[in-house]
Amino acid sequence: MSEHHSAQLWKDRLHMQPHPEGGFYIQTYACEDIVPHGALAERYHEPRHISTAIYFLLHGSQKSRLHRLRSDELWHFYAGVTLIVHEITPSGIHWGHQLGPDWDKGERFQLTIRHGSWFGAELLNPARDNWALVGNTVAPGFDFVDFELGDTEILAKEFPQHERLIRKLQS
Repeated sequence: MSEHHSAQLWKDRLHMQPHPEGGFYIQTYACEDIVPHGALAERYHEPRHISTAIYFLLHGSQKSRLHRLRSDELWHFYAGVTLIVHEITPSGIHWGHQLGPDWDKGERFQLTIRHGSWFGAELLNPARDNWALVGNTVAPGFDFVDFELGDTEILAKEFPQHERLIRKLQS
């Protein structure tokens, strides 16, 4: 079975759907316990699950477009090839986190993106048959009202030093 078929196999097996940022996902967990609005930081406007989790898959030249959340998000590597998770902090620092299986090359199995950072992802080697299956855990739990997809022109003006990367991830 080719890598391309493996990506399709995982999408089918996990019943993944297209994600608005790019790639495919399926929510696998939402904690039954809810944090009341008054117990959350001011950036939240409604109650949230304590935590949520998804599977997320990119293949070939697919990208996760730049977006940001009100919560921290943990990324977990499961299978496939190395994924680069690009993070632009509110102060404009860029980190190209490598999420993958080769510890000796600086890749990690897990990373954290802090709330308020812009982030997106792409495969290190975007060959047509390559893919990466990862997981994302968000706490307090993810809600689409906390999801902000980046505007290319606004981000390019705010972070001119990263304009090339921004345009690449937003295309």
